[in-house]
Amino acid sequence: MPQPQMIFVNLPVKDLGTTKNFFAKLGFGFNPQFSDETTACLVISDTIFAMLISEPRFKDFTRKEIADASRTTEVLLALSAESREKVDEMADAALANGGSPANDPMDEGFMYGRSFQDPDGHIWEVVWMDPAAVEGQA
Repeated sequence: MPQPQMIFVNLPVKDLGTTKNFFAKLGFGFNPQFSDETTACLVISDTIFAMLISEPRFKDFTRKEIADASRTTEVLLALSAESREKVDEMADAALANGGSPANDPMDEGFMYGRSFQDPDGHIWEVVWMDPAAVEGQA
């Protein structure tokens, strides 16, 4: 059986310490093997990671200008949650620890989500979906 593919989402950050502290307060951990003074490897799951990279270091990887996520949106990052309560827990924790609101909550009954901006303006969506709806039984 093939090895599951991994994804490393690379995000530029203005202040690595502030951003690491923010995500630590949301309950995320970091992989020190892929972290240093310019980069922190945020562990989202066994196969999904966000590389939080200081802007000067991030510039080493692209010829393009770095988008200012506080003014423009280049990506929406969506995370699943195991319940509506877990959606609220993460969104509330983000807002209480330096995040800011992104969009209005979304409640479709079988699907519920909230979003926030991290300290760098990247938009994170946290979504719960009724398992029966996913299986086409709702």
